[in-house]
Amino acid sequence: MPQLNLDCEGPLTLNDNAFELCAHFIPQGDKLFALVSKYDDYLADIEKRPGYKAGDTLKLVLPFLKAFDVTNRLMKEFSQKTLKLVPKALAFLRFAAKVWPTYIISTSYRPYLEALSAVSGFPLENVFCTEVDLDKVHLSREEIKLLQELAREIATLPMIDWPENAKALSDLPPESQKVILRLDQIFWQIIPETAAGRFLEEVNPIGGPEKARAVSESLERTGLTAEDVLYVGDSITDVEAFSLVRENQGGSVSFNGNRYALRAAEFFALAPQAASLACLAVIFDQGGREGLLKEARAQSFHPCKRLEGELASYAVDFAFGLVADFAFEELVARSVSLRKKVRGAAVGALG
Repeated sequence: MPQLNLDCEGPLTLNDNAFELCAHFIPQGDKLFALVSKYDDYLADIEKRPGYKAGDTLKLVLPFLKAFDVTNRLMKEFSQKTLKLVPKALAFLRFAAKVWPTYIISTSYRPYLEALSAVSGFPLENVFCTEVDLDKVHLSREEIKLLQELAREIATLPMIDWPENAKALSDLPPESQKVILRLDQIFWQIIPETAAGRFLEEVNPIGGPEKARAVSESLERTGLTAEDVLYVGDSITDVEAFSLVRENQGGSVSFNGNRYALRAAEFFALAPQAASLACLAVIFDQGGREGLLKEARAQSFHPCKRLEGELASYAVDFAFGLVADFAFEELVARSVSLRKKVRGAAVGALG
């Protein structure tokens, strides 16, 4: 029996909950989050800074959410109100949870996953996500003023950029180097001196190696092996989980993924709906990774003919294949284009 390990935002939902929280509660919060997310990509993928992992954006923005009066209750209410599902995601998730051991492994904050669980009935005990408690930190008036000023400054900084072959800070354009150094100062010198520094010390976003750890923990529960796992993700936070599953001959699928996901996953899926994931799960159930390899080249999808109801639409605008069989840059362009079309340009552009 296979086991499904699913990212949430992208394969199941359309949101980037943390981005939307920032955009809603922080002045120019969309710009702030986009820059901090790019900084996150730099730290995790270019510099590979020790002690930092992809997805730590979600702890970096917490001091600013706190400074602009976001509470646990507001985060929960906002998540419930704004939750948007990929078409057919509910049908897929309910089908998967009924047939196979299924786990959601998400970098998103717990209140957002609680909102998804409430709508879908998916058991929270099968969810790995980022734990957060905004109410436990108390800021002084001076700290609130400082953090609000820093948020406004970050929102006005130019976007970081780097050439494809960048390996270190010196490879970045001079303007981007200055932004990196200023963000280093803000996040690792200034904020730690405030009460909001607790967020940076104590919050552990489920991204990068934490997602791989979650895969291993889920396998301890089921008694299966990584070869039995079908892992579906779409971003830089999934890279280590993809690697773990791929190294053990499991199924690693980038679903409408960005460059980072496509670079790490063995397979890709492009679709505007989640019924296609039910198809891939059925194929993996019957043949494991070899079954995915066969279907990636044969494109017959015969095992999927058993799907019924909403899931019978799995083939609508569905493309599936082996990443190595395609020109990489062309595949990235196709996947990112659909990603932006399905999730929106702002969310689709995030790492």
